[in-house]
Amino acid sequence: MTMSILFMSILAAEEFHDIAPPVDYSLIPPWVIFAGTFLALTIVGLVIWLIAKQRPRPQSPQLPRDRALEALERIRDQIDRLNPYQFSIRVSDILRRYVTEQHGLPVMRQTSVEFLNALTRAPEFSADEKSLLEDFLTRCDLIKFARYEATSADSQLLLEEATRFVKGGQQLATV
Repeated sequence: MTMSILFMSILAAEEFHDIAPPVDYSLIPPWVIFAGTFLALTIVGLVIWLIAKQRPRPQSPQLPRDRALEALERIRDQIDRLNPYQFSIRVSDILRRYVTEQHGLPVMRQTSVEFLNALTRAPEFSADEKSLLEDFLTRCDLIKFARYEATSADSQLLLEEATRFVKGGQQLATV
């Protein structure tokens, strides 16, 4: 009987075979797949980087003071080309727009007297700035409404006063 048990176990062992490893049916080696995936992802990343690099960066908003100073510098070149009447209107508009944007005072549609009254109630202006603005507006009104025969020197003085006011009342170096 021992012999039959041994014989049966040998027969049973011959019937069962070990599990065969998986058969690779792929015609492309795995390293080629990994290398291709790496190359594709690198190209996609490079394209995204190039697109992001070429897009214009959003510029930080320019401060009202900087915008006003730029506008005053641009109009400086037009002192000799514009007549003093037109020049005074443009400089006055730049200064009024600056006060409206910087300090929130609605002075674009006000007369000079209304503008100065609004300014006296605004605590953020020093006495020097108020007197500088009063002098500027008086000169502008003389040119615009009294038809004062102004010269380019008067226009230069208006521009200097406006620039001094925008810069905060500080004295200008000779231009």
